[in-house]
Amino acid sequence: MYFFHGEEPYFMDIAVKAFENELLEEDEKAFGQTVVYGKDTSLPEIIAAAQQFPMFGNINLIIVKEAQDLKFTEDQVPALEHYIENPVETTVLVFAHKHKKIDTRRKFSKLLTKNKYLHLSESLKEYQLARWIAEECANMGIQTAPNISHLLAEYLGNDLSRIANELNKLKLILQEGEILDSKMVEKHIGISKDYNVFELQKALGTKNAAKAMQIVHYIGKSPKNNPLPMMMGNLYNYFSNLIIFHTMHGASQQELAGAMGVNPYFVKDFAEAARYYPLKHLSRIISLLRDTDMKSKGLGSNQTDDAELFQELIYKILFVDQLKVKT
Repeated sequence: MYFFHGEEPYFMDIAVKAFENELLEEDEKAFGQTVVYGKDTSLPEIIAAAQQFPMFGNINLIIVKEAQDLKFTEDQVPALEHYIENPVETTVLVFAHKHKKIDTRRKFSKLLTKNKYLHLSESLKEYQLARWIAEECANMGIQTAPNISHLLAEYLGNDLSRIANELNKLKLILQEGEILDSKMVEKHIGISKDYNVFELQKALGTKNAAKAMQIVHYIGKSPKNNPLPMMMGNLYNYFSNLIIFHTMHGASQQELAGAMGVNPYFVKDFAEAARYYPLKHLSRIISLLRDTDMKSKGLGSNQTDDAELFQELIYKILFVDQLKVKT
C-alpha cells in the first residue's frame, strides 16, 4: 500500500505514472489495473476491490487519483484501518492525495505511518528551486550556461510541473553538445536575460533607475509573458526579505538565507540593497505594492493598463525616499 499526500503534486504524479507504466505488462493491465478518482468512488468500493484476488496474473493494481476528493463517513473508517493492518498480498493499492496533507492525528494515519505506507510530497522552498532545476538538467543531460537555473527558478516559480515541461521542450530542441544559454531560454520560453523580474530586482537593489525603467518598459510590452500578479508577487517577496534582513542584524549568512528562503549566494545582494532601503522606506514600499494590487483590481483607480500601473509603482519604489507620507 502506498499513500501519497502533501502540497506538491509533481512528485506524486511521477510515482503514480511509474505504477501505471511499469508494474504490469500491457496485456495484464486490462484485467489487473484499475484507476479510479476520489470524487467518483467510495471508500467501501475501494476496499472491496482491494480485497479481491487477481483474475489473471499475479498482481491486482488499484490507483486512487485525486484521493483528496474521496468522501467517507466515520463508520467506514474502521474498515480502512483493518485493511491497512491486513493488506491483501496480491494487491498494490495506491492513493494520491494532492494539494494538502492528511490529518496525521487520525488512527488510520498513524497506522499508515507505522507500516511505512505514508509518503509526504512537500513543496520545494524558493531557495531550493535553482538547485533542483540544475539537478534535473543534469539528469536529462542538458548542459547549461552559468545562472540559467536561477533565471528559470525566478521566472517560472515553484510550479515543478511547468518547469519539467519547459525542460522537456528544451531537451527536444537542443542539439547534441549544445549548451542551454539565456538566448535559447528567451527564444523558446520567453524569458529575457536582461529584461525579467530577476534583473529588475537587481536594478532596484542597486537603485539603478535607468536600468529598472528600461526593464519595466520591456516587461510592459509582453503582458502575457509577464503578468502583473506574478511581478507583484516576486517584488513583495523581495522587499519582505529585505525587511527580514534588517530585523536579523548580526545573523550569519546561513541563518539569513534560511529565514528568507533564498540561496546563501544571494545574501550579499540583499546586504547591498539594505543600504539603499532602510526599514522605514520598506514599510512604505509594502504599502505601495498593496495599493497597486488594489488598483489593478479596479479599486480606487480608473487606470486599467497594467503596464502603466507597474511603471508608476517602480518609479515610486526608486524614489520612495522622496515620497510624501500620507497622514
